[in-house]
Amino acid sequence: MNHQLQIKHLGSQDYQDSWNSMRATISGKTQEDKDEVWLLEHPPVFTIGHAGSKDNLLESGAIPVIRSDRGGEITFHGPGQLVVYFMINLRRRGWGPKRLVQELEELIINLLKLYAIEAERKTGFPGIYVEEKKIASIGLKINRGFSYHGISLNVDMDMSPFKQINPCGISSLQLTQMKDLTDVAMDDVRNNFAKAIEDHFDNI
Repeated sequence: MNHQLQIKHLGSQDYQDSWNSMRATISGKTQEDKDEVWLLEHPPVFTIGHAGSKDNLLESGAIPVIRSDRGGEITFHGPGQLVVYFMINLRRRGWGPKRLVQELEELIINLLKLYAIEAERKTGFPGIYVEEKKIASIGLKINRGFSYHGISLNVDMDMSPFKQINPCGISSLQLTQMKDLTDVAMDDVRNNFAKAIEDHFDNI
């Protein structure tokens, strides 16, 4: 089932600008318009989901903090983390939010397999884990039957700002990144992920 997926590589983009662009894109979409996927990175920023608690921000320092409209708690974005935003017409596909989360989790697991990294879901905790450590987060918003926001995958980044928060609202949560597990380059991961997304969404 091909719904003409449009994949865009956007480089480094300010978080607030990307969020504004996503909302504008969704508000202007018709039922016939292509689904879009944006691959990008953000300069350092902490984001808190719409129902998340600011109590999980232990110390912001010089890093900006933005209250977002996505689901989930607090997280950190920075260079070396691959962010993938999915503007998908869920109504057209007959999907609910749970189905979209399942598909995104499967995408991440399959991508990591390419790098011989064995990853898994954790019941009750959205995202993807490697040996109990979180490597990828998922936070979404649905509006008018369209999704936006999406995935953040830790590839090769400075992980220290995660110590300034309770990631995902959990003080004991440990995190990892692909670079800690294998030799990777961001460009390679980005290109492989773009191809995997295209193949995956064109066949479901």
